[in-house]
Amino acid sequence: MAGIRHVEIWLADLENDLREWGWLLDRLGFTLMAEWENGQSWSAGGAYLSLTRSPNSTAVPHDRRRPGVNHLAFKARDPTSVDSVMDEAPEHGWIPLYDDRYPNAGGDEHYAGWLENQSGFKAEIVAESD
Repeated sequence: MAGIRHVEIWLADLENDLREWGWLLDRLGFTLMAEWENGQSWSAGGAYLSLTRSPNSTAVPHDRRRPGVNHLAFKARDPTSVDSVMDEAPEHGWIPLYDDRYPNAGGDEHYAGWLENQSGFKAEIVAESD
């Protein structure tokens, strides 16, 4: 059976990162399913995303351009939903990327917005009609 059961993201700045990720995940329809001293888990569509304090918080800050995961892409209902998230994101610590090519930075048939949070994590919000 193919599919992703969960993804775990290790965070250095737990308080700030949980605030930023929590807003985005809630806004995209995820449900907070567990919370503990060093993290949270959010679920949607049968899979979940775990946000956990890294045991190595002295490491170099996250750099999405290094080998590893570059970004996570999330579904939005439609282009209007993408626009709404992109409009609200800066108030919640997320910086829009590729403004000059929004909403088609991924190609003419791909309606999406890209965000980066203060810790350098990148998220893509994609209209489901893609």
